[in-house]
Amino acid sequence: MAQSLELLLIQFLMPDNDARRQAEDQIKRLSKDPQVVPALVHHLRTAKTPNVRQLAAVLLRKKITGHWPKLPAHIRSLVKQSLIDSITMEHSPPVRRASANVVSIIAKYAVPSGEWPELFPFLFQCSQSAQEDHREVALILFSSLTETVGNSFRPYFADLQSLLLKCLQDESSNRVRVAALKAVGSFLEFTHDEAEVVNFREFIPSILNVSRQCLASGEEDVAVLAFEIFDEMIESPAPLLGESVKAIVQFSLEVCSSTNLEPNTRHQAIQIISWLAKYKSNSLRKHKLIIPILQVMCPLLAESTDRDEDDDLAPDRAAAEVIDTMALSLSKYVFPPALEFASLSSQSVNPKFREASVTVLGVISEGCLDLMKDKLEPILHIVLGGLRDQEQMVRGAAAFALGQFAEYLQPEIVAHYNSVLPCILNAIKDASGEVKEKSYYALAAFCENMGEEILPFLDDLMGILLSALQNSPRNLQETCMSAIGSVASAAEQGFIPYAERVLELMKMFMVLTNDEDLRSRARATELVGIVAMSAGSMRMEPILPPFIEAAISGYGLEFSELREYTHGFFSNVAEILDEGFTQYLPHVVPLAFSSCNLDDGSAVDIDDSDEDDNTTGFGGVSSDDEAHDEPRVRNISIRTGVLDEKAAATQALGLFALHTKSAYAPYLEESLKILVKHSSYFHEDVRLHAVIGLKHTVMNIYVKTMTEDDDKEVVAQACMSTADMIKDLGYIAVEPYMPQLVEATLVLLQEESACQQIESDSEIDDDDAKHDEVLMDAVSDLLPAFAKAMGYYGDVLRGLHPLFGESEPDNAARDNAAGAVARMIMVHPESIPLNQVLPVFLRALPLKEDHEESMTVYSCLCNLVLSSNAQIWSALSSLLRLSCVEMWLCLPVLI
Repeated sequence: MAQSLELLLIQFLMPDNDARRQAEDQIKRLSKDPQVVPALVHHLRTAKTPNVRQLAAVLLRKKITGHWPKLPAHIRSLVKQSLIDSITMEHSPPVRRASANVVSIIAKYAVPSGEWPELFPFLFQCSQSAQEDHREVALILFSSLTETVGNSFRPYFADLQSLLLKCLQDESSNRVRVAALKAVGSFLEFTHDEAEVVNFREFIPSILNVSRQCLASGEEDVAVLAFEIFDEMIESPAPLLGESVKAIVQFSLEVCSSTNLEPNTRHQAIQIISWLAKYKSNSLRKHKLIIPILQVMCPLLAESTDRDEDDDLAPDRAAAEVIDTMALSLSKYVFPPALEFASLSSQSVNPKFREASVTVLGVISEGCLDLMKDKLEPILHIVLGGLRDQEQMVRGAAAFALGQFAEYLQPEIVAHYNSVLPCILNAIKDASGEVKEKSYYALAAFCENMGEEILPFLDDLMGILLSALQNSPRNLQETCMSAIGSVASAAEQGFIPYAERVLELMKMFMVLTNDEDLRSRARATELVGIVAMSAGSMRMEPILPPFIEAAISGYGLEFSELREYTHGFFSNVAEILDEGFTQYLPHVVPLAFSSCNLDDGSAVDIDDSDEDDNTTGFGGVSSDDEAHDEPRVRNISIRTGVLDEKAAATQALGLFALHTKSAYAPYLEESLKILVKHSSYFHEDVRLHAVIGLKHTVMNIYVKTMTEDDDKEVVAQACMSTADMIKDLGYIAVEPYMPQLVEATLVLLQEESACQQIESDSEIDDDDAKHDEVLMDAVSDLLPAFAKAMGYYGDVLRGLHPLFGESEPDNAARDNAAGAVARMIMVHPESIPLNQVLPVFLRALPLKEDHEESMTVYSCLCNLVLSSNAQIWSALSSLLRLSCVEMWLCLPVLI
């Protein structure tokens, strides 16, 4: 095999594609035989050219896992010794690194089983060799071994840390220092106990020193590696940074301020500051680093760049992220210097600094909202001045800042509408498309929280917006539609004069089918739903069908954002039509189910190659044995559009159940499965709508059970569960269902529900009578819960009144009604018209059958007596009619 394999290795490296493909096929066939291992080892040590030796090592790394257990002991020993010889004697660095990778794979099996006790001593010896190549490859091996046998290093940690620190300070070789730096990063995850943490902190000065030296020599990738190590240190649960935070921040600020460095290098430095602000904000405060950071970050907002504005590596964007993060966790320390920078920069002759002055105010508005609300006058002076600036970039940034204010500085910002709205109206007419787009955003955010204050501006606003909607490119039309939606929400009925015109224009957008137009169609679908809410059901119901048809049609266009807004549209229509929406349920509920059951879009990127394969072109060689290799997860991504669609669909299910009530029954089972599943979903928006939807769905089930179920125990449980929900969550939890709940309760009190109907030839047995008691007890518990939540009793008392009449044949029902009234009096006596209720209540006494209500009833009377209630004393004659036995029941309470 050895001779034929050598020829194939040479052939594989030929430029001829056909020859290469033939060689690959033959290598795959040979690789199924375990004897390929000693053959590859032979060529690794004896091939004349480095490329062939390197290829042999790469193939060996790929095949060794599947064949290692099948190899006899003497072959294993030969392989291990040959690899060590290659590492120490090989002149080619790529071959040495490829051999080191094979060592790492074999060590995964040989070290834990005790087959390779000489490996670690060899590495320690090699790392202290006088030869630079030996020291470097040993450190490379230390790094790679952490991926397979990292925990096996634990007994050697103290020695290893001393060794790495020494190599980081190696004065004769930059390559060794860089390899040591990489090794330090590899061992970071294994640093846990206090002694290890203290020792690890000693690395930081040397890491910083190596990084500075590499930056000076143009090796920026090494500095990036240092930042990656700092990143892991920041996120580590172990307190690895200690007092070094100050030095790390200083170095990071030096790097991000150096305009001669690559964007990625500067971005990594800024990102470290951002992570420190997020995870170690107290350390920044303790070491008085907030102002030094802001003194660098704020001017970075003004840095000019020739890169595309969507470039996320741009320093001004990264700096804005840092300032935002700091404002969220350190607001009282960030606001004063940020406001000072804004005030000074707003007067600068440099337009980039004027842009930065309004940008910084917009960026900190979420984190510093309370402090900014107290300083709105001077802040608005700066931003509104920026909106009138002669430079487009400043006007655009000012419009964006106003939008941020409208989102976060509520409700105080709305009080300034007289000065803000005219400026936004003027900015909407700007010649710059960018300024217009950001002004629409500001208008949408500002108007969303306005009410009738918007009415005086409506004519001007809608004149401008309707004109823009018909004469602007697609991107501006989309933001314009968002602004119209906010205006409609704020104006409510005042928007009606404009509704017909807007809806007519939306028809054109809701039939667009080209991919580039679907976002506009989505916005139009959303806007129709908002306008319909403002116009009301009476005006909208006759004209909605074609819009609903268009929305259903749009769902099939495979555009997630359109589906998201379609669910929102149907949610609004359900609220408008209420039970009239029932006719659309068969069409829209399956669409919501479909979106709820979409794949999350999680994507795991697996990397089973290594650097040497990619750089030398050997990655195409594979075999069935590769399944044994351990893949590395490089990245996990989520399609956020699908998440938004799921959240909207989940919300729609809850609202459909809320508004169509019992008509939603055919969809309850599937809805419950989805909502229960989504209540533990990883994203909070989906969980929120699932929990709300569960409430709507469950309440529908309770109401349906109370009126339609024919089993008294089941109905009683529904009553008790509803009472518990009211007690635990309050009136707001059941407010939309109160009319239905009160009606269902009255039907139960009047014994007219499905479970209370008795067949004419049926006999009433003892169990049935017991179930009657359980049911009426549950109903009587429900009434005080209503009363306590609602604070009034009118409907409930009117429903109970017939049970106290002479025509009521059921003494137990009357006694339960008395118990219910007694509970209501004790919970909210001020809400009961006692002058009307007490005479009727007292005439029902003494209790005739359900004496379990005695304690409740007579405790209520005693409380009224003890509180010197005027109404109870006026009913004294009725009280005296009660027998001594009944009054005796009051004594435990009195005592």
